[in-house]
Parts: sequence; C-alpha cells; structure tokens
Amino acid sequence: MIDYSRFQSAVGLNWYEIDANLRNLLLHRLEPEDFEWCDPELARIGALVGGPIAERAEITDKNPPRLVKFDRWGEEVDAVVHHPAAVATKRDAWTAGISGPRLRLEAARRGRRYPELVGAGLNYLLAQADIGMLCAVGMTSGVIGLVKRYGPPGVRDEALARLTAEEFDQAWDGAMFMTERSGGSDLGTLATTARAAGDHWLLNGSKWFCSNVDAAAIVTLARPEGAAQGIKGVAPFLVLARRRDGRRNGISIRRLKDKLGTRSVPTAEVDFVDAEAYLLADSGGAAQGGRDGRGINRMMEMVNSSRHGVAVMGLGVMRRAFVESAIFAAQRTAFGRRLWELPMMRETLVGMAVELEATAALVFEAAQSEADSRLLTALAKLRATRRGVETASQALEVHGGNGYIEDWPLARLLRDAQANPVWEGTENIICLDVLRALRSEKVMQSALARLHGVLEAAVPELGGLRAVLARSLEEAVEALGFLAGCERDLAELRARGFANYLADLFEAALLLEEAAWELERSGNARKAVVAALFIKRRLVVPAGRGIASADRTLLDLFEPLVGYGEVTWAQARRAISLT
Repeated sequence: MIDYSRFQSAVGLNWYEIDANLRNLLLHRLEPEDFEWCDPELARIGALVGGPIAERAEITDKNPPRLVKFDRWGEEVDAVVHHPAAVATKRDAWTAGISGPRLRLEAARRGRRYPELVGAGLNYLLAQADIGMLCAVGMTSGVIGLVKRYGPPGVRDEALARLTAEEFDQAWDGAMFMTERSGGSDLGTLATTARAAGDHWLLNGSKWFCSNVDAAAIVTLARPEGAAQGIKGVAPFLVLARRRDGRRNGISIRRLKDKLGTRSVPTAEVDFVDAEAYLLADSGGAAQGGRDGRGINRMMEMVNSSRHGVAVMGLGVMRRAFVESAIFAAQRTAFGRRLWELPMMRETLVGMAVELEATAALVFEAAQSEADSRLLTALAKLRATRRGVETASQALEVHGGNGYIEDWPLARLLRDAQANPVWEGTENIICLDVLRALRSEKVMQSALARLHGVLEAAVPELGGLRAVLARSLEEAVEALGFLAGCERDLAELRARGFANYLADLFEAALLLEEAAWELERSGNARKAVVAALFIKRRLVVPAGRGIASADRTLLDLFEPLVGYGEVTWAQARRAISLT
C-alpha cells in the first residue's frame, strides 16, 4: 500500500510504479506476453516522465514558444522558437517511444502487434506532466494514419519515412488545422479553397486555431473548386512545411495565441497563400478531385483518434491532481491533525480516486474497442475532460492558498485542463455525436451487448450492484427510445443528460468487471468497494441524500482505497450493501 507521507511531491517519483490501477488495467486487458514485455518499458518511461519531463513542464509553461516573424534582412521566416526545456522533452518523448516509433518497431521485431493500450498508457503518463506537450507530439500518429491510407504514392512514401523516423533529428511531427474564424464546430462553413495544379493542389484561406503550428506535416480541410457547399464539399489535404523544391511553403503565421494554458504547444492563426498540398483520398475520391462527398468521413478518422488523445489528457490531469492532493494531505497539518485524517478531506480524496478509476476504465476501454470506438471515444472524451477540470479544481482547493499560486503545479494544471472540453469538439458537439452514433443499429447493438455481457459475467458477490446496473440499463434503453421518437429540438435538449447517463452505465459496468477480475485473481475486494461507491453515487438516489446513512466506508477503508491496499471481503461486505 502506498504511503504518501513518504513523498514531498509527485515530481521525482516513478509515475508508473506508484499507479497500481494502471498496472492492473494493463495486466487485466493485455495478453500475458504483451504485458511481460511492456511492464518494464512503462516502468522506465514512468521514471522519465515523473522526473525530467515533469520538472521541465514548469519551465516550459513560464517560457512558452515565441514567433520570429522576419529575419534580420526583413524576409518572412515565421520561425517558432522553443525553450531548450521543451526541445529536450520532445526529444526524450520521441527517443523513449512515447511519440516516436521505437516501441512499435520493437513489437514488430517480436512478431507481435503493438497494443494500442500501451500507447494509451504512455500518453496517460505524459499527460500527467504536460498535456500541451502531449498535444504537440501526439498528433503525429493521426497524420501517419491518414497519409498511409490516403496519401498519393510518391508523397506518401517520403512523408511516412520522416513521420516514422527512428532518429529525432530526422523526424517530422504532425498537426491538424481545422478551425476557421467562423468557428470550429460547423465545418460546413469553412472558406479555405483548393485549386488543382497538376499533381498537387494550391490552398488559399485562413485557419484560426492551429496547434503545433510549426509541425512539418499538416492535415487540413479545404473546399476543392467546384465542390458542393456545406460539409459534403470539404476534403482533407496534406500540407508540408517545405515545397518539393525545398522552399518554404505558403504557410504564413499571423501570430501565436496568448492562451490561458497549454503554453508548451504553440497555437497560431495561419494564412495559406498558394500553399502546396496533396489530396488525401482513396482511388474513387481522387478520381473525383475530392468532390465525392466523403472527405469529412476521412478526416473524422483522425478526429476520432485525436478525441481519444484529448480524453487521455483529461485522465492524466485527474491522476496528477489526485496524487498531488494525496501527498499534500499526508504532509499538511491543521487543527493538530494531518489533513489526511480529517473526515471531509477523506471524502474528497476517496471521491477523487473513485472518479479517476471509473474514468480510466472508460478511457482504456475506448482505446481497445474496435466495434463501437466512435461511441466509446465520445463518451470517454465527454467524461474525462469534464472530470479533469473538476478534479483539478478540487486539488487546488485541497492545497488552499498554495494551490492558487504558480509556485505549485495546481494552477497550471487547472489552466491546462480547461482546454480539454473544447479541443476536438465541445461538450455539446460530443453529446450530439453520441446520439448520432446510436442511430446506427450496429453501434447500438454493440454497446448493449457489451453492457449485457458484464451483467451476465458478474460474480455472485456483486449481485446487488449488478441488479442496480441492470435496472438502470433498462431505463436508459427506454430513454433512448423516447429520444428516437421525439421532436429534434427536444432530443437535442436531452442529449447531455443521456450521454452522461450512458457514460455512467459504462463506467459502472467496467468497474464491476474489474472488481470481479480482482476478486477471482487475488481475493482483494478493494475494486468491489470502488465499484459500489461509484454506483451508489451515480445510479442510486438515497433517501435524504444519504445524510442519515451510518455507512463509514470512506472513513474506515480510506487508506486502502487511496493507497491501493488490500480490502478483505468481510471489510467490503458492508460497503457493497445497498441497504
């Protein structure tokens, strides 16, 4: 069991070795051979992220990138200059395999497929240090996927060689520019145009929020000449920082944004001026010059991947906020006792741990799922990003006045967390996407099958919790039927409530699944208590809001819940009871 009183700060610790929940998630979900391989790798990277990378994050936040618009001869250069700490972190992330191809290549040499769960775990560790840096290095994989599937052959080979280069100094990183001044949610209004020019295209227009603006390979949206108006008329293009003749491409940076947070990644306003670009399309789309009406579908492949990355960022914020709070509460004294010992502080810390583990279950389920990834990614993004803001705010309050000043990491954590509900679709857009996804019979049946599968596999000891979940699932299905038949404006009004309800159901089900696995594997009932606390909080309406309850779980099982210790079934039985 972790004794937080031994630590002064989260910085300097091995963030994998102190995260029993992450290790158990991977142990539960991975093939034994894959876990045996990745466990020491994650331990090595956990030390790197918790040590040098976490230390540099504070330096980078106070020394953000700056734009050098012109050189001394007055020539436009648009050079983004990074602090050496930021460059060192990018190099470390690439070399270690967080963003670079090292671990994927190693898995291939072993004759194994690289587990996406491992990639999610690596990103989760990096997000605890700096979500801006994860944004900066994390978009490359999405660019690789689109270029690999849809890039023109000649350009594809050269771009992939650089995007997957083993050496950092030879590598290209990627970015995605979508938002225009008119807004980011309604992509059908974009005004950037694309004109065919032989074997390439020329883009003209402006983009309003361009993160990782100095990336070497950019995926963006534009409307080919002659294409339809609205969202069906847009198509994705690859824009490289350099033209084929070696000159700077037509990418002009107006200015870098002065942002609330995520300062380690440069975000800018950009003008495309006859920027050399390459259409990303299959053979049918290429034959129609990108006017096949499927361009947005191709772009959404990267958006879905990027959305999951943002969900991981929110989860990373939650984890860092929890660890910093647990350490502070174990060290700080008030009224003659450590904060750790005060009942309401125990309630706060156990609540953080329960929400963290529920959200982690959903985020890692979305990383592994293929059949209903669009739905699960949307739910994970909705839940993790909102909980990230809430948990960071709680952590700041735990630290009191110390949390509000920049000497401690909490202020930066809260500033950074606020970006996540906006990135890759606001909460409203995500909730509407949940409804759209469920209009597909295949997606709906897959989601229901996953939930029913957990109910059928629940161990007898968890029968009461299973019954609550089964009843809630029936009510959710009824609600979905109502939404399918009511007026559109009313359905949209209820979309947020329904999406959050569905997220609760998935999180409760996944916690029950983990609890059953832990009970059968080791006899430890800790996760069963976590599942019970979550289900009581989210799916049960107690009389008098539970104020008159004699349940002492948060007080009596505080240390094993927060410190990932052992809980016997005898200890857990009362916590799990619904009476």
